[in-house]
Amino acid sequence: MGKKRVMLPAKDVDLSSIKYEREVVQAPHLTGFVFRLFVRILELPLIGPIIINVLKKQNKIDQILQHTVIPEEPMFKPEYPPQETEPGVVVLEEDGRPEDRVLSALKCLPHYDVAELWENSYASFRYWKIRDYAHAYRSRKVTPSMVAEHIISIIEENGGNKPPIPLLISFVAAEVREQAAASTQRFEAGNPLSILDGIFMAIKDDIDCYPHPSKGASTWMHEVRTVKKDAVCVSRLRSCGVIFVGKANMHELGMGTTGNNPNYGTARNPHAPDRYTGGSSSGPAAIVASGICSAALGTDGGGSIRIPSSLCGVVGLKTTYGRTSMEGSLCDSGTVEIIGPIASSVEDVMLVYAAMLGASPASRISLRPSPPCLPTLSSNDYSNALGSLRIGKYTPWFNDVHSTEISDKCEDALNLLSKEHGCEMIEIVIPELLEMRTAHVVSIGSECLCSLNPDCEDGKGVKLAYDTRTSLALFRSFTAADYVAAQCIRRRNMYYHMEIFKKVDVIVTPTTGMTAPRIPPSALKSGETDMQTAANLMQFVVPANLLGLPAISVPVGYDQEGLPIGLQIMGRPWAEATILRVASAVEKLCGESKKKPASYYDVLKAN
Repeated sequence: MGKKRVMLPAKDVDLSSIKYEREVVQAPHLTGFVFRLFVRILELPLIGPIIINVLKKQNKIDQILQHTVIPEEPMFKPEYPPQETEPGVVVLEEDGRPEDRVLSALKCLPHYDVAELWENSYASFRYWKIRDYAHAYRSRKVTPSMVAEHIISIIEENGGNKPPIPLLISFVAAEVREQAAASTQRFEAGNPLSILDGIFMAIKDDIDCYPHPSKGASTWMHEVRTVKKDAVCVSRLRSCGVIFVGKANMHELGMGTTGNNPNYGTARNPHAPDRYTGGSSSGPAAIVASGICSAALGTDGGGSIRIPSSLCGVVGLKTTYGRTSMEGSLCDSGTVEIIGPIASSVEDVMLVYAAMLGASPASRISLRPSPPCLPTLSSNDYSNALGSLRIGKYTPWFNDVHSTEISDKCEDALNLLSKEHGCEMIEIVIPELLEMRTAHVVSIGSECLCSLNPDCEDGKGVKLAYDTRTSLALFRSFTAADYVAAQCIRRRNMYYHMEIFKKVDVIVTPTTGMTAPRIPPSALKSGETDMQTAANLMQFVVPANLLGLPAISVPVGYDQEGLPIGLQIMGRPWAEATILRVASAVEKLCGESKKKPASYYDVLKAN
């Protein structure tokens, strides 16, 4: 007796009585032989479920899901009230040509004297932007084929490094040369397809990019799923002239936050090779941060774009759920995942996003998305829209980080934003964060298990990495009742956030609760389980996934060890333009002190 807990309806919760509850994960950190043994015990019929149940009780999962009366009805995928049009924006034609949307995006960007920057050398480090490549191609300073040769040599050399730097899982030099030659011919004829023509991109290994297989960084997914064409988002980028270098490394099947991968090797953080990149979009973030590609596509179901972008010091955009088509990806049937761009600057993210956006027919019916928009960064509306901005901050949550260097750097960025543009800072309260994290792991875990079960039952499960098998053991313990309870929690949290967005325009947090963690040498061969590190990395990213809200990570500085720190800006549904505007302002205020990564390649001016 006494286990039952009854929640008040969300609308009746007294926010003034809410006390912030810090998440402390009760689970062992294991690597090497002990970890392999633990997984085998975990998969035993009788002992395994007992261990899982003990861990679930220690972490209050059963209390939240099975002992609690939740008055709200379930929300099985995000549902949004109608949204007002954002100020100072350009509306993009969702059904139009991707090339035309990219041209509209280009007109939104501020003035940029490409020729001057190309000719002059600067003391401080800066990444080449997409506009730099376009200028170099158009002025015949360099060709896409010349850049392709630089990239090919780097990728081939990296494979032989000690330790190896496995940024790509699938790479065919001849195919890269063929795409680059076609782009070079278009420039010679004076007919580039768009500003993205000749721009090199990597595609995460869970997104289809023909003729490459989509393995999800596993050893067998390509055996049971054939790639016959590009994913929709890849097809849209290809029509703009993008050159795809191959399929980027990732945490196996997206089930991890570090980027550890024993199957193909673990991608290294360009700022510190003994550190993780973050995951699961490890390869995409690392390949952008190291300068090899201007941009990459990742997927984000639990921070998988924003976490590695933050840890590698680049920009990562998670769109509103349903804003971009998921057709042609391994996670095309989930309710928390999106495909989004990673780039070294906000403006490059905008250009790639403009090309790839467009909801699927099913999402348009069920989600009724507002028209996609971009902020006009080149007009007077830019300052006016920023000046009227209301920024929400839940201070106890904001400050709950592994090191105060993270919250301090993010606070500094917000102070600069307020001082420069007069933005209003508003203190908010977000209830039931622990419940939200639990609902998220049940939702994404159950959806992953549903898609993988047939192949696991067919004998493929034992071929998965040990940390993936650990996650699946947990996911198998969730019941149908747990899943429904999680969706009731999703509705409660959607109510809280929609009420908050009546008072603020964006919610700001650090992107991650820690900077890039060290890679234990003992974890390289067999992986590891480290749930506290996972919790630290996912500390702030979950609401955007469970509720489908747009969010972006933008670099704001470094800790004392030179590791990047990111600020997360989360917006109301369909408000990509607002978060891009804020991210652009933050980038401008914090971008002067960029550090050159330890592993960086200048592929544009290589000669």
